[in-house]
Amino acid sequence: MAEEDSPQPAAGPLVGAATAGGLLDVLGMASIVLDDRGRIRLWSPQAQTLFGYTAEEALGRYAAQLLVEEGHRDEVLALFAHVMTGEGAWAGSFPTRHRDGRTVVVEFRNMRLEAESGRRYALGLASEQATLRRVERDLALSLRLVDQSPIGLAVLDTNLRYVLINPALERINGVPADQHLGRRIGEVLPFLGSSAIEARMRRVMETGVPMLDEFTTGRIPGNSGDEHAWLVSIYRLDDQASRTIGVAVSVVDVTEQHRTAVSAAHARRRLSLIADASVRIGTTLDLDITARELADVVVPEVADIAAVDVLDTILTGTRPGEASRDGSVRFRALALKSGYRNAAEDAADPVGEVTLYGPGRLVTRCVRTGRPVLVPRVLPADLPRIARNEEAARMLGAAGLHSYLAVPLIARGQVLGALDLKRTRNSAPFGQDDVLLASELAAHAAVSIDNARWYQRERHTALALQRHLLPQDPRTAPGLEIAYRYQPAGAADETGGDWFDVVPLPGDRTALVVGDVMGSGINAAATMGQLRATARALARLGLEPATVLTHLDAATADLGEAMATCVYGVYDPHTRLCHISTAGHLPPVHLRPGRHPRLLRLRTAVPLGVGGVPFHTTSVTLGPGDELVLYTDGLVETRDQDIDTRLLTLTDLLAGPHRPLEDTCDLLLSALRRPDTHDDVALLIARALP
Repeated sequence: MAEEDSPQPAAGPLVGAATAGGLLDVLGMASIVLDDRGRIRLWSPQAQTLFGYTAEEALGRYAAQLLVEEGHRDEVLALFAHVMTGEGAWAGSFPTRHRDGRTVVVEFRNMRLEAESGRRYALGLASEQATLRRVERDLALSLRLVDQSPIGLAVLDTNLRYVLINPALERINGVPADQHLGRRIGEVLPFLGSSAIEARMRRVMETGVPMLDEFTTGRIPGNSGDEHAWLVSIYRLDDQASRTIGVAVSVVDVTEQHRTAVSAAHARRRLSLIADASVRIGTTLDLDITARELADVVVPEVADIAAVDVLDTILTGTRPGEASRDGSVRFRALALKSGYRNAAEDAADPVGEVTLYGPGRLVTRCVRTGRPVLVPRVLPADLPRIARNEEAARMLGAAGLHSYLAVPLIARGQVLGALDLKRTRNSAPFGQDDVLLASELAAHAAVSIDNARWYQRERHTALALQRHLLPQDPRTAPGLEIAYRYQPAGAADETGGDWFDVVPLPGDRTALVVGDVMGSGINAAATMGQLRATARALARLGLEPATVLTHLDAATADLGEAMATCVYGVYDPHTRLCHISTAGHLPPVHLRPGRHPRLLRLRTAVPLGVGGVPFHTTSVTLGPGDELVLYTDGLVETRDQDIDTRLLTLTDLLAGPHRPLEDTCDLLLSALRRPDTHDDVALLIARALP
């Protein structure tokens, strides 16, 4: 044969030394050759194992006499003649006689052979029927299990090419079986990370240690694009001779369980976020802080970017939700939060800015309808309806905005504004679960925002009332230099009870008053205004301080359950005497040049409004340069120190070099007033002039 005619192997050697342990060895297939007279001419070692006769004992003997019971010989001879005459091969099972005398049922395959000489022979292939049936059952069971198993099964050879795949894996992969066979994983499923998968398979082939139930997820093209989940196991396959012939792969589709687990995780996250919001949102009655707390909760758990905008009408006092005739709505941006720095953040309305949104804006539709607006997949045509202008639309597109959600802020049946949510980095689009979650968070925050709005309005009202009722500029008085400070409390419901007054009287005298109405809010401010007006009227009657307080006590009792503390003094520059009376108030401080400040020892009476207790007047001489410091408890009272310690701190601060009265006011407020003090402070300092 010419060299070019030599056949080339398709893949690896076709011949070579074989190691025992293959399927034929499992079957114990025996080979026997008979001549045309039925005598045994060839006897394989497997025949000796099957029948018990050695080659020396079998060769040359008639097979029918050696292996068949006498009662079956005629049938065997007829079958032998059938084969030798060329009428066809014969296959079937037949009882044979073993050398030890027992009967062995053997499965035969018989066929005629012809030699070059023209002589004819019979070839018999035999295997014990029990062994053959067991192998057939095992094979049938294996094939049936592979074919009908709901688990995806595949076998790959040592080159990691598919050699078997069952229908279940066809369905899982979405690729027919014939497109798997002979191909590698990356050729069949290019969307998977085939390099990593093949590396695991090679490791399993090398070590023999199986990879069991590795969880993996992915998306199958053309299968709605939804995420699927599988448990993948890889086992090494060895033949009977312990040679590695490939790997088996099992794939269990656990998509439904995965989706259930994901849904449960989302539900837990939702409950956790709502619980977190109940703690983190509404910690103060500050409108801006409350809006920021809402934005902090939703980023990055719900959105990459969040903006909280309220209707400007709710802050200016007009009816919430009121819009212009063309449907435009004016918004004030209260908070903006981004999970990372990006162009979409720059495209949002700056915090504090008021912007008019046209009727075509999605957030306008949200507040006008009081319903969420969801755009799961943002298209270029949607950007102008989301952005505040063309430039902002371009910036949103550049930032990769792909999903948008706006939910209304509704409290007590009124729309206050909107929570504006965007996703740029988070690849998942907003869905109905996000709408429900954002709506619940917005509803909780809206109540806090509404409370902050009302408290802010009440605070402004109380402050306006209080400032209107306080003296305008009592800096001058005969024989006195006056300095004062008033600082309202930080919250709306804590404003309104403290006051001071400087009242000019006949004869160059001056009445000095500091008081504190118990309680807070507008009612306290109104009560303070009434008591201040009453005190001014009584002072102008020229009454002694104790008498003034007696009448104030009666006037307070007429106001219902109102109570107040008060210190009232009248200074006469001609006698340099200051007559002072107190009603449950903290003692004034008397400063004399060259001496340590002291608290005046006054006969303390009960607060105004108690009734039935007399008041007393004490006289104090104020020399040139002497100072009298009157104040309310908001200056000195704290929760962590007793009042005596704080009063000692007050007198220590007042000691020292002579300083302007305005500087003294600033010193006392900066040193004693704490940020967490929830009370008004009224401070009045009078210095006697030469």
